[in-house]
Amino acid sequence: QVQLVESGGGLVQPGGSLRLSCAASGIPFSISTMGWYRQAPGKQREMVATLNGGAANYADSVRGRFTVSRDNAKKTVYLQMNDLKPEDTAVYYCNALRNAPPRYDYWGQGTQVTVSS
Repeated sequence: QVQLVESGGGLVQPGGSLRLSCAASGIPFSISTMGWYRQAPGKQREMVATLNGGAANYADSVRGRFTVSRDNAKKTVYLQMNDLKPEDTAVYYCNALRNAPPRYDYWGQGTQVTVSS
């Protein structure tokens, strides 16, 4: 059974930091492209950061503020978010993707991040 379990969301003031974690099970984690996406109210889900092996890709809006990393031994991917802004408020989702056999595309349940004073 595949599970992606996010944690670490919460309420933070502008300029603050949070670290999200996503613990994976049931997938070959080390060969998965792991990603973080977010969806704000009334908006489409958007890519925040992805990590394919050691290659990271970031949305322009978060580059320089957010850092994605992974621990293959713990089957966990992290998103360190610094200098948070109110526009970062959203539900953040973890994604596990593989475009070569065995193909899969799994999502976590999401964790709420609210940036407000």
